Amino acid sequence: MPERTPTSEEPPPRRPRRETVTRASALRDGAHGLPPAPRTGAPRRPGHPPARSEISEQTTLGHTYVRSLMRSQLRAALTALGALALLVGPLPLLLALPAPEAVVWAALGVGVYPVIWAIARWYVRRAERNESDFTGLVEGR
Repeated sequence: MPERTPTSEEPPPRRPRRETVTRASALRDGAHGLPPAPRTGAPRRPGHPPARSEISEQTTLGHTYVRSLMRSQLRAALTALGALALLVGPLPLLLALPAPEAVVWAALGVGVYPVIWAIARWYVRRAERNESDFTGLVEGR
């Protein structure tokens, strides 16, 4: 069969125009009077399995997630313990010095308990933040 050549009456064949369609362009087109692109009923699945399944299936990645949480909790606990040891540990040396009973009670009541309370408060907030970050990672937020 001989090849057809375009004549003056027949326009040359055109290649289809490639177009990138994004949500922003669909919304933009909808704003200019064009109907938005049709949506399918099925939600889009992520290209990777969620972290929750990695943890429940005990994969290497899930083990890494849990180990990361445990490491961050251990780091917070050791930091709190170190702060407690540095701030309250030398207290027996201070109390071994000859001092009136009022100074001993003031050091114990006014000096120690607020320090312990502040360290405990910091630790609880840090542990809750670690757990919140881990939950956000697992749930994909």
